Amino acid sequence: MSYASIRVKPVTPRLGAEISGIDLTTALSNAQVDDLHTALAEHQVLFFRDQKLSLDQQKTLGRHFGELHIHPNTPGPEGHPEILPIHADANSKRVAGENWHSDVSCDPEPPLGSILYLHKVPETGGDTIFASQYAAYEALSPAYQAFLAGLTATHSGERSYRRTNRLLGIDDRHRVFPSAVHPVVRTHPVTRRKALFVNQGFTDRINELSEEESRSVLDFLFAHATKPAFHVRFRWEPHSVAFWDNRAVQHIAMWDYFPNVRSGSRVTIKGDRPF
Repeated sequence: MSYASIRVKPVTPRLGAEISGIDLTTALSNAQVDDLHTALAEHQVLFFRDQKLSLDQQKTLGRHFGELHIHPNTPGPEGHPEILPIHADANSKRVAGENWHSDVSCDPEPPLGSILYLHKVPETGGDTIFASQYAAYEALSPAYQAFLAGLTATHSGERSYRRTNRLLGIDDRHRVFPSAVHPVVRTHPVTRRKALFVNQGFTDRINELSEEESRSVLDFLFAHATKPAFHVRFRWEPHSVAFWDNRAVQHIAMWDYFPNVRSGSRVTIKGDRPF
């Protein structure tokens, strides 16, 4: 793939690319936006270094790819509802994304993608690992792919968000969290490639199977989808950015740096209904 306005260096053969030759803090040209769209579709997750983004600059960047999403459980700081604060320190009882997941897959229209900016990171640890769900699907046998075709799964925010709120001491008894039914295998709207679309964070059951059958299949898929062969691992530095395609990857944030600080912000871009 040839790019006119950015430099793209693949990290692994399956996913991930380092992007250079672009300043995300400035107004982007149409050519740069088009190249980023293309690179995201090709590589599934993009990594940038030395980008000192303000909250407004981060939101402007996200809006090049669509309308911004507001998190159903954690609204942003005053004046910035689209910003999801990401912060962990010696007082933290949990961290965002510490289990394998696809962002807010419990929404009827799950996010297209997320842009995470970290300005302070520990000297070691705190990596984010991404797993290609294209690669996971394509590694299944044709017979198992045929078995999954047409199956749907229920995704719910109840378990994940209520656990978070309980640990943070937040009373959420009167709140209702999103729930949705999605295909177990989704087709990417841009690349038309098929990807697994179930994850430990939000997927509760496969609707067409018995409870026992559903649990067996999901346990297999959760383990299969996150195999190291499908991974790329990002080592954060101060003022780094990761931009991932939520329709094609899962990810996990490693919490191996307690009690050190890891801090930044995320914007998430609205998506469409999986098919």
